[in-house]
Amino acid sequence: MHLLLATRGSIAENGEAIDLGQTPADVIILTAADTDISCLASAYQNNRHGVTLRLANLMRLSHPMSVDAYIESTARFAKVIVVRCLGGEGYWPYGLQALHALALEQNIALALLPGDDKSDPSLQRFCTVSPSVCLALWDCFVEGGEANAGLLLDYCARLARGEKLSDETAAPLPKAGLWNCNLNDLKQDTRPKAAVLFYRSLVQSGQTAAILALCEALSHEGLAAVPIYVPSLRDPVGAATLETVFAAAMPDIILNATAFSVSAPGAERIATALDKSKAVVLQVALAGTSREVWGASPQGLSSKDLIMNVALPEVDGRLFTRAISFKAAVQFDESVESDIFTHQPDIPRCTFVAKLAANWARLKRTPNADKHVAILLANYPNKDGRLANGVGLDTPAGTIEVIKALAREGYDIGDAPLNSDGLMDVLRAGVTNANHKNRVVSERLFLSHYSAFFETLPVQIQDEVTARWGTPEADPFLVDGAFALPLTRFGNVIVGIQPARGYNINPTETYHSPDLVPPHNYLATYAFLRGKFAAHAIVHMGKHGNLEWLPGKALALSPNCYPEAILGPLPNIYPFIVNDPGEGTQAKRRSAAVIIDHLTPPLTRAESHGPMRDLEALVDEYYQAAGSDPRRLKILSRQIAELMQVSGLDLDIGLSGGEAETDKLERLDAHLCDLKELQIRDGLHVFGVAPEGRLLTDLVVALARVPRGAGEGRDNSLQRAIAADVFEKVPPLSTEETTTLIALKSSLSVGIARVFTPTPYPSPQGGGELENSMPAAPLPLEGRGKGWGYAKSTALKSFDPLACSLSDTWLGSKPTILANISSDPWRINGDTVERIELLAAKLVAGEIECPQNWHATRLVLDEINTRLLPSVIASGAA
Repeated sequence: MHLLLATRGSIAENGEAIDLGQTPADVIILTAADTDISCLASAYQNNRHGVTLRLANLMRLSHPMSVDAYIESTARFAKVIVVRCLGGEGYWPYGLQALHALALEQNIALALLPGDDKSDPSLQRFCTVSPSVCLALWDCFVEGGEANAGLLLDYCARLARGEKLSDETAAPLPKAGLWNCNLNDLKQDTRPKAAVLFYRSLVQSGQTAAILALCEALSHEGLAAVPIYVPSLRDPVGAATLETVFAAAMPDIILNATAFSVSAPGAERIATALDKSKAVVLQVALAGTSREVWGASPQGLSSKDLIMNVALPEVDGRLFTRAISFKAAVQFDESVESDIFTHQPDIPRCTFVAKLAANWARLKRTPNADKHVAILLANYPNKDGRLANGVGLDTPAGTIEVIKALAREGYDIGDAPLNSDGLMDVLRAGVTNANHKNRVVSERLFLSHYSAFFETLPVQIQDEVTARWGTPEADPFLVDGAFALPLTRFGNVIVGIQPARGYNINPTETYHSPDLVPPHNYLATYAFLRGKFAAHAIVHMGKHGNLEWLPGKALALSPNCYPEAILGPLPNIYPFIVNDPGEGTQAKRRSAAVIIDHLTPPLTRAESHGPMRDLEALVDEYYQAAGSDPRRLKILSRQIAELMQVSGLDLDIGLSGGEAETDKLERLDAHLCDLKELQIRDGLHVFGVAPEGRLLTDLVVALARVPRGAGEGRDNSLQRAIAADVFEKVPPLSTEETTTLIALKSSLSVGIARVFTPTPYPSPQGGGELENSMPAAPLPLEGRGKGWGYAKSTALKSFDPLACSLSDTWLGSKPTILANISSDPWRINGDTVERIELLAAKLVAGEIECPQNWHATRLVLDEINTRLLPSVIASGAA
């Protein structure tokens, strides 16, 4: 492997070996924070303390060969080495071990310090200075600021000369507080408040240019900026400071520049101080890459920035907007031989975020009666027969529910239709993507107004749209000097159809195209909503629209990205199906959409219907006749074969016609069982309406069927809990029965064995006896595994209704509570699973009371009744 000489102005993220090329010095300070480096470099310029200094970013020494090269060329000549290690020993194990060995060999004063304000005693074993010295150095970093950076350099100079540290201690900087503003002034300010949250480290290092630029942009948009620095949102002092400030000056909108999240992915969400404001939280990023890298990147942000500034904050419900600054190496400081990186604000990006924040604040403060809301319905493919489509969603009915909800809250809905048929009549009568001729044109945008809007777009977008679709005059939706728009107004609410991405194209192939630019009428529709209609917010109904798939970066969009150019800084509300987070994330990150997850259609078991039901009955009858009426087998076999051929099921399961009778029946039996147990949709979900009756029960049973969390206790599968409870009272097998089972299992090589008939067992519910736990009939045993069913013996495993072979013969007991729940034959594992499913539904619906001694089931039912069921109802009515 070759060592690469480090390139100025960049930090390698691929872990390749590089040589920093630094010359020796008395003092070396390594840190992962560029803010530390810039602050220390500035302090060193003011007072060099009689020592030479080298500063380096720890991330550049991630490769072991980089560490070895740095030790050989630079570190072995030092008198003092200070390392600020974010993440502890596990973050940089080779480097810590190598420096520790070097310090012992060369008698170097080595101090290993935590990279944040949390102590890490495990680092002390690598140090060659006392804990008190480490604490003094660490305090300088924690308190921050140039004065404390100067004190840190004084400490290092004294260590290099073998002297004691001075008695001076680090000057404290409050852990959190207001920055550049006064709380009393904020109380008197009547403008909408925009809280700006950012890291204390930016104040410590003096790198607040991006925050200042954002605050100035907010002020220009008529907002009162409230900048607050915190160590993190997890910090108790920071949280208390936010609560105090918010109590005195409640924000209308919050802009957050801190990374990570308070809640853990996959866990229950933890409430933060931000929640009490009930304000939308817009996430901004101080990008760790240069503006040039961002500009050329189709992704927009580096993987590290994506995780820290986008993905994790989304766990707390923050809405990502844009990168407002980029890291730039403004100079190479010869005195410390290091690039000095700073966050350089991007004024246009700050302006866009400020406009978005102002529009959210305007939406919050405008009386409902005066708010203008646009509701756009998806249309894919672009046919009138697919108007207002949405996967799993009854979009017209859901839209009506939204309109009714707006009316209840005082919005002006004019003469809007209050049923889905009426809404669809209006849409079909008006302009659609399929046709605009001889249609009702309710809204128009004159060409002169459109041209004025088009000229405000970036030149690149103007050129691309014109090159692909020609001039606006050539657009087919331009009629008599105005665009015919697919919009209808009802009071202050507009309902319309989202325009297609183009004309004479294959919508299936181009809907998600990364490079197909939209035509003029597409731009004209949104230009009308933003301009003439003056929308306060746009609601995109149905999964999914096409705005979020237009060309541009994946996130941290630029002015040349089409979702930004078309939608602009408008609040975007997006009801989106809960089981497709991937495409919902696309809308969230590319169009700053507030995703309101809605339920899937109610889920239920497929069951058997038509020919499948008839085949199932014939198969059951065949197996019953196998032990009592061999003459009837031929008739049943012929009937099964004929029905399979008529229904085409023989082709579905891959029968060629030459299979043995038993093989054919086993494959058919397995297929029918699998079909019955499928979870299918039962109708469409109506946004704003929770399922009721059987649909609600079936959906909850389907959700409770899957283990949640750790899958234990309250989070257990309901079906597994029932199986455990219903069979747990079966007594263990006798010695004679166990011996017989062992002999039975040893006959697996033969593949066929005759099973004994054990004595009846008492019912777990009391009163009556269970049926024989095993049939006295020849049974194929090969490959049974978990399909053996349940018998309380070490020879057999417990029955798992979620992981059994459904077509295997049921060898377990037949408790009364399950036997009585269905009159269908009970022959195979699938029949047992079906009975457990039926019982689960009756328990959830309250039609059967759960036995007192069914502890596992009662735990899950309590979780269903206290959390899962209310959540489903609340989500359905969101």
